[in-house]
Amino acid sequence: MITPARKLLVTGGAGFIGANFILYWMKKYPQDKIVNLDKLTYAGNLENLKEIEKNSNYGFIHGDICDVGTIDEAMQGIDVVVHFAAESHVDRSIKKPSKFIVTNVVGTQMLLNSALRNNVKRFHHISTDEVYGSLELSDTNKFNERTKYNPRSPYSASKAGSDHLVRAYYETYGLPITITNCSNNFGPYQFPEKFIPLAITNILENKKVPVYGDGLYVRDWLYVVDHCRAIDLVLNKGKIGETYLVGGMTQDISNLEVIKKILKIMNRDESFIEHVKDRPGHDRRYAVDWSKIEKELGWKPLHDFDEWLEKTVEWYKENEKWWRDVKTGAYQKYYKEQYGE
Repeated sequence: MITPARKLLVTGGAGFIGANFILYWMKKYPQDKIVNLDKLTYAGNLENLKEIEKNSNYGFIHGDICDVGTIDEAMQGIDVVVHFAAESHVDRSIKKPSKFIVTNVVGTQMLLNSALRNNVKRFHHISTDEVYGSLELSDTNKFNERTKYNPRSPYSASKAGSDHLVRAYYETYGLPITITNCSNNFGPYQFPEKFIPLAITNILENKKVPVYGDGLYVRDWLYVVDHCRAIDLVLNKGKIGETYLVGGMTQDISNLEVIKKILKIMNRDESFIEHVKDRPGHDRRYAVDWSKIEKELGWKPLHDFDEWLEKTVEWYKENEKWWRDVKTGAYQKYYKEQYGE
């Protein structure tokens, strides 16, 4: 169990889930120290962490998880590593797969080496349900911790590779690890290339919402704070060497249904839906069986999808400058001035 006044290294803490996790953790465990290591690629945004940036228990290091000097510096005195940093957008992985292999596989391996050298007490790796491949719409099965890996995109293949490395460092070197494979997250601060914030912000801009193919693709939606709660429980109560699946849904919902829900919340009609050419290798259905983490650690999602989808829409309405700066790239101007290209 994590005792008071631990020091955490959070990689990718300026991204969507990482930033939400830091905000969650510092509110719940104000005595702990957090070091945020982030390269500040297009998806990293320090605006996400404005409210805690001057907290004396928070520190930021601008750096790359593939740079051994940077990660060894960041790892000094660290008790717990929470590893979010990853290239995560499937469409981008189809266009530039090599970047995903370098960051997600090589970067993870370099962090594992540094964690070993620095005797960290826990290395927690954040992964995805996409490593398990795709289910058919007619299939009633769900992914669980025993499901065979079957990644179908460069992104999911790179995450599968990182999962295997993390387990190998536990089996070979005895590094104390845990892994969570989560479903699709949604909530505040999500980069608007992703499905839900893209839909919301496009509608706010009076633009159509692109929907791949027939729109019947099914995802398991997890509100980001529920994901943070799950990581918290795994760090405090989870068994070393174990993997836990984290999901948010109990019944399937298609992408087209999600768009229709957003349109209804925003009082728009279905003329905003624009079906576009499908992407290559598009996984048909994801569904997550989260019974293990419920049974062993007492976790279950507390945030109802419909209610928190509506609250997510409200967040984007109320934070127009944030998402407009993201869409235009204006938020990166400060980084270039502060840190260089």
